[in-house]
Amino acid sequence: MSNRIKVALIGNPNTGKTSLFNQLTGLNQKVGNYPGVTVDKKQGVSKLANGKRATIIDLPGTYSINPTSLDESIVLKTLMAAHREETPDVIVVVADIENLKRNLLLFSQIQDLEIPTVLALNMADQLQRKGISIDISALEKELHTKVVLVSARNNEGVDDLKSVIADYESLQVHSNFNELTQKIDKDYFHKLSKVGENFTTYGLWMMLTKRHTILLSSEEKERMKLFEGEEGKQKKYQHKETIYRYQKINAVLKQTYSVDTSKASDLRSRLDRVFTHKVFGYVIFFGLLLLIFQSIFDWASTPMDFIDGLFADITEFTKEQLPAGMFTDLLTDGVIPGIGGVVIFIPQIAILFLFIAILEETGYMSRVVFLMDKIMRRFGMSGKSVIPLISGTACAIPAIMATRTISSWKERLITILVTPFTTCSARLPVYAILIALIIPDTKLFGILSLQGFTLLVLYALGFAAAIIAAYVLHKTLKINNTSFFVVEMPNYKLPSVKNVLYDVIEKTKAFVFGAGKIILAISIVLWFLASHGPSSFNDTEKKELENVANQQLSETELAKKIASAKLENSYIGIAGKTIEPIVKPLGYDWKIGIGLISSFAAREVFIGTLATIYSVEADDENTSTIKQKMASEINPDTGEKRFNFATGISLLLFYAFAMQCMATLAIVKRETKSWKWPVIQLMSMGVLAYLSAFTAYQILS
Repeated sequence: MSNRIKVALIGNPNTGKTSLFNQLTGLNQKVGNYPGVTVDKKQGVSKLANGKRATIIDLPGTYSINPTSLDESIVLKTLMAAHREETPDVIVVVADIENLKRNLLLFSQIQDLEIPTVLALNMADQLQRKGISIDISALEKELHTKVVLVSARNNEGVDDLKSVIADYESLQVHSNFNELTQKIDKDYFHKLSKVGENFTTYGLWMMLTKRHTILLSSEEKERMKLFEGEEGKQKKYQHKETIYRYQKINAVLKQTYSVDTSKASDLRSRLDRVFTHKVFGYVIFFGLLLLIFQSIFDWASTPMDFIDGLFADITEFTKEQLPAGMFTDLLTDGVIPGIGGVVIFIPQIAILFLFIAILEETGYMSRVVFLMDKIMRRFGMSGKSVIPLISGTACAIPAIMATRTISSWKERLITILVTPFTTCSARLPVYAILIALIIPDTKLFGILSLQGFTLLVLYALGFAAAIIAAYVLHKTLKINNTSFFVVEMPNYKLPSVKNVLYDVIEKTKAFVFGAGKIILAISIVLWFLASHGPSSFNDTEKKELENVANQQLSETELAKKIASAKLENSYIGIAGKTIEPIVKPLGYDWKIGIGLISSFAAREVFIGTLATIYSVEADDENTSTIKQKMASEINPDTGEKRFNFATGISLLLFYAFAMQCMATLAIVKRETKSWKWPVIQLMSMGVLAYLSAFTAYQILS
């Protein structure tokens, strides 16, 4: 690992940096967090020429290494690592050929840190269509670096880039900063350069302006204190620095870069007029959402039925092959049903991630952010809040971390608190099976799936709850903050099949393994609690056999009666009966109550919990699927199906509003640095969920 070349991949947002990262690393990737920071870090390994290997770190997109938000600060902290071994050996700055002027500002800043730097000009396949001409050799000469033309989409120029990375030691290290300081304040920066001889002048300037002095020795920190109290002067010098950098960039591009506007296409502006229209923009967005949710049910039904039946067959096969006993019961009543309760939803989760990845790849998602800004402003958020709210459809945890791009603390706090209302992928398994049980599989007008439309309504309900909650917080939180909304509109492009597949595979894998570990552990605990009990538990079977009322029952009916009695007298049955008075007004029995409690670990655990409970309760002959078991569950008080329309709607509303996720609460605490906000979040969402479910059941029943 230590012999690998350390490469940092840096670029503005929407330059194709992630696409290039995927081309360089393939599926040899992993996702973690930057040390001490809850921001995703993608890291992968790339095979280079001559058997060399490189560790590629994909840093968050940024317009400058002068950060304005928390996630952008990661770039500067990585490049100026406290431990020298963490500093990258070479930096690849990814630039978009259409926005080269803006991209070169970031490049010039990074180059001044005097780390070997390569400029990768991406989207080279668009040069001719956009009427762009670039003199690469002249650009290399002016920038004092190696410039590589690449097309991450078409995998062109990637091998050339790998060769340059492998030979990074031959790259010229160059800095323009000393030239800039002559124009700004020669004496001031000469004095600053004497603070620490082991650092470049620009590195010391970054430490000073960003108060990032962890790298300095105690003696150097004392010298740095001479520059304290001069924030006004430093801000003025930063403005001058940016102006002089752009003057230099303009001069370079004038000699090396030209655009023939007669060849450029105006398709983008025509599409923008449609997709961001004040009426049609919202209609199109709603139509796309409807298409997505229709597809989730229509496309996923066949593979889901196959997976459901497969796990039922696996359970039956296991019972036949293994001798009767505790271990077999654990497998067939705990582990297999629990895991099956997650795996069955892979098709729906994958389809959801597929559509989200396509919308992001095409550039449409930025239009949605722009479209929603005016609406968000009225409710105390900004257009940037849409990104966490939309990414919350995958998982609330990274969505909450994504709020770090919001500079206003009030807007960021409101977005953090309301994001869990957005329907995440963990709710999808609960929604899917309940909708399948209570909503008929029929078509409206012969086209529109009623089940798909119901799912869309639930997603809309979650978003509406987030908006209303944001408005209440906006009016009640006494925090004065202002912010400006800036969003870049990337070019429209055909989605890269490779990028989309990587995204779907990685997110689906994260869901399955993340949820799978939790559900497997909980399934084992639930099986134990459902299969064991106090002393009275051991006498249950004997009492049922001696009960005169049971002597007229068939062998199968008697076995089921004994299994149900044992379950009620188990540890989990006793716990469920204790909480049943609380959940009964919502239309739930003690089994559903146990499901609600266990799903606090993760919402999708609800289905796995019921699968385990019903498997323990069932007789050995019953190898039906979880959907069949839930459909056949009877309410003894009414003789009707337990999961009827009233109970189903009550449950759907409960999960639409409840904060059923420990991990999300932990992240909220970490992001807000207080337990106050997650406790308020938990209590308020819990009360709203209970009252909504109670009202719905009482009206519909």
